[in-house]
Amino acid sequence: MTHSTPVHRALISVSDKTGLTELAQALDARGVQILSTGGSAKALRDAGIAVTDVADVTGFPEMMDGRVKTLHPKVHGGLLALRDNDQHVASMVEHGILGIDLLVVNLYPFEATVARGADYDTCIENIDIGGPAMIRAAAKNHAFVTTVVDVEDYPALIAELNANDGATTLPFRRKMAQIAYARTGAYDAAVSTWMAGAIGETTPRRRVFAGTLSQTLRYGENPHQAAAFYTDGSNRPGVAAATQLQGKELSYNNINDTDAAFELVSEFDPADGFACAIIKHANPSGVARGASLKDAYQKAFDCDRTSAFGGIVALNAALDAETAEAITEIFTEVVIAPAADQAARDIFAKKKNLRLLLAPGLADTAQPGLAWRQVSGGLLVQDRDNGTIGLDDLTVVTKKAPSAAQMADLLFAWKVAKHVKSNAIVYVKDGATVGVGAGQMSRVDSALIAAKKAERMAEALGLPQPLTIGSAVASDAFFPFPDGLMEAAAAGASCVIQPGGSMRDDEVIAAADAAGLAMVFTGMRHFRH
Repeated sequence: MTHSTPVHRALISVSDKTGLTELAQALDARGVQILSTGGSAKALRDAGIAVTDVADVTGFPEMMDGRVKTLHPKVHGGLLALRDNDQHVASMVEHGILGIDLLVVNLYPFEATVARGADYDTCIENIDIGGPAMIRAAAKNHAFVTTVVDVEDYPALIAELNANDGATTLPFRRKMAQIAYARTGAYDAAVSTWMAGAIGETTPRRRVFAGTLSQTLRYGENPHQAAAFYTDGSNRPGVAAATQLQGKELSYNNINDTDAAFELVSEFDPADGFACAIIKHANPSGVARGASLKDAYQKAFDCDRTSAFGGIVALNAALDAETAEAITEIFTEVVIAPAADQAARDIFAKKKNLRLLLAPGLADTAQPGLAWRQVSGGLLVQDRDNGTIGLDDLTVVTKKAPSAAQMADLLFAWKVAKHVKSNAIVYVKDGATVGVGAGQMSRVDSALIAAKKAERMAEALGLPQPLTIGSAVASDAFFPFPDGLMEAAAAGASCVIQPGGSMRDDEVIAAADAAGLAMVFTGMRHFRH
């Protein structure tokens, strides 16, 4: 293999014309012959750059609406020929094949076409064939050919040529080849995933996931773990699509927790009022609605002030100065909101390590999508938990029915419980969590822990009794026995929301009636492991 390969001839065929003129001018200045097709050739000629049409090289015109233009031996032979193989060189001479030293290709915008909701036939027409074929050929032959598929690599290519007198080095070509194969892999993944959905195939035999590097991270969950953050191209509002205005670089745990916080606060439509969620270790320490954003924050904070220290704050409305002042009274890792006014930004600017992220709107929690996690030897893949419950979905199963105010708190508690690690118990009063029990092996323990937290906060706030007295309580899954329900009743809960479906539902309902509780069943579970 040669270490340094001069670039004498380049083939450019790009859908995204960003940076095309600058790159072509740099190549032209070095005397590189440029081959091109269709729109790329026109754009280059319009910029005053000499171009040879691929059709003139192959002897065949572009045909079939551009479906066939580069799928030709004179193109692929020029990309695949081993320059140090005498037989390959002889074949090139015999058949008039010109060596192609540089391939610059980006693909038809399939992902963007799908994202804008195009119909099936339009999506099919935006599946690139010739581009991936050339990319794979050139990348395979990276001993001699440089393959560039991303606009952001154009400056690196120009710098490489400048540093090596118009040549590229083998390490550079290897790096570009790896990027090229990752691109075609991601492209094929996008096509196969879209097609599975289009034909209603929920469990395709092979499923591929792809991502684009957003940032390298200092480490993962712990300092001995290497980590990076990749985006999946879905453009879902949240941490991946957010703009960081200030603060230290996000860590692995910051990103994970911020995602949890924003997904939770997105459950609360700003049209129905202000909402705030505070997250610690991917679990909510407090969630609340309020008359103002500051009010919502204060109520969420007062659920568990200890856990809120060093937490993540997510807001469903634009951050204002009053709320910003309140947040900066304690150490907070990240704040994420749809917007922030200038006064709030100025307040945060005094806390240089505090990270402020602005997301492009709230996430659609009812939107379908996939969620996956790795296990040894494979991936678990499921639909995102986009299940929602309204008043009409609830069944009153006790003698006592909840009041309208209680029903509002029950539905609030249910939305929060969906985002708490199982087993989950959530107490809510007047639109704010007052106790959260998460991640326990026993539902009874979750109820006890949440109640104990409420007792401690009542003492800290100087309240005469815990706010769990008269509260609504949500359980993410059914009570298998009455014991967990009785712990909630002992904590002062007056009404209960749970999925139902236990073999002992009758016992649990009887226990609720005996305790004077109102209880509703949802028929839907929200396990979160």
